[in-house]
Amino acid sequence: MYTPEPIDTSDVTLPESLVSLTEKLAENTHEVWAAGRIEEGWTYGPERNTENKTTPCLVPYSDLPDSEKEYDRRTAMEAVRLIIKLGYEIKKK
Repeated sequence: MYTPEPIDTSDVTLPESLVSLTEKLAENTHEVWAAGRIEEGWTYGPERNTENKTTPCLVPYSDLPDSEKEYDRRTAMEAVRLIIKLGYEIKKK
């Protein structure tokens, strides 16, 4: 049985500049996901239906409810925290 063992990043505190970066990363994550779904033949539909390949999430990120945005935000935040935890620096040019 598989037991996930993510690296603990709870001790990483991000500066505000990186917190705002994570929102842009979250938006891009949604855009990449949506492009992939569309490429696979998915279309917008009021309910998720795997058989018909419809989902209500094929909308711009800004139109997603916060409950849906939260998944992308968590993914982005965790990625940035891990980068910092591994000793890398993120600097804006």
